[in-house]
Amino acid sequence: MNLLEALEAKSRMLPDKYRNKSVQELEDLIKGIKAKMGKKLFIPGHHYQKDEVIQFADATGDSLKLAQLSAENREAEHIVFCGVHFMAETADILTTENQKVYLPDMRAGCSMADMADIYQTERAWEFLQVLFGDTILPLTYVNSTAAIKSFVGANGGATVTSSNAEKMVRWAFSKKDRLLFLPDQHLGRNTAFNIGIGLDEMAIYNPIENILEYDGPLEKVKVILWKGHCSVHENFTVENISEVRKTDPDMKIIVHPECRREVVELSDMAGSTNYIIDAIEAAPAGSSWAIGTEMNLVNRLISQHPDKHIISLNPHMCPCLTMNRIDLQHLAWSLDSVNEGLENNLIRVEENTARNAQLALTRMLDQSC
Repeated sequence: MNLLEALEAKSRMLPDKYRNKSVQELEDLIKGIKAKMGKKLFIPGHHYQKDEVIQFADATGDSLKLAQLSAENREAEHIVFCGVHFMAETADILTTENQKVYLPDMRAGCSMADMADIYQTERAWEFLQVLFGDTILPLTYVNSTAAIKSFVGANGGATVTSSNAEKMVRWAFSKKDRLLFLPDQHLGRNTAFNIGIGLDEMAIYNPIENILEYDGPLEKVKVILWKGHCSVHENFTVENISEVRKTDPDMKIIVHPECRREVVELSDMAGSTNYIIDAIEAAPAGSSWAIGTEMNLVNRLISQHPDKHIISLNPHMCPCLTMNRIDLQHLAWSLDSVNEGLENNLIRVEENTARNAQLALTRMLDQSC
């Protein structure tokens, strides 16, 4: 690391004065800055964030919803995004030049998004073009870097969310014979299966070894799944489901489609984060639920619905480590910096990257209307 990199890294480190403040002092500081800045400040908070952070969010939701709300809020000059890096990038892509997006802790990331970088993706595309020719349309989950979104946009593809994945996969097949689905193999597999694509028509691209994992004839392949996954949702297992069925046969099991195919298949319901939230809210009092998704959200649903019996499908699940980087101290530091006119942890996506990434996002939003 050179001197410039060392200085930059130090500028992104939480100053000791915030570590030494009490919870009450931090909360008072945050409340004071929010009151002072008013509508010039907007704090979006992702569903998976800690309660200590969520209490100060001006809006909660999934990553795309929060980015869209940031873009719609033209009064907000400063957007302090309580989520992870790819979410803040998407907010920067969709907002105007006059708006600035910040991430309170630059360590807040997504292990799934990190499983596909632009160099691997470009290499994969060349490899797949040799195998299949110009028959593939790329789709990427919004849980991906701006560079991946940009690549997909430049190659005629689009982004998808867990809510609209089926619609976007159908759209992709209206354009090309095959699709490449990045970076979550489980969401891609579950989505394709739901619209009638056979498991024997799906191949896995291994970015580490640059190989296609598939035993059948290549002409049968319709879906190429990037070998990536969510480190949280992959930890829900068939054994977890068997245990719930044995101990409480009447308990409903609802999981996120980032879970493995066999887990989704054995569950009662599967859907996006918002789908899970809506299902619990609509459930009758006294009903029992095992939820297969991130632990902060499960705990929040437990506290919000005391009239229902709710547990995590995996009793040993921990909150997502990277999603949980932002805490009260980092939020206070970020807001204090913004208030003082500093640009600590400013998120800026390079113009060309942003332009093509916006193409991918726009194609999705056009299909969602």
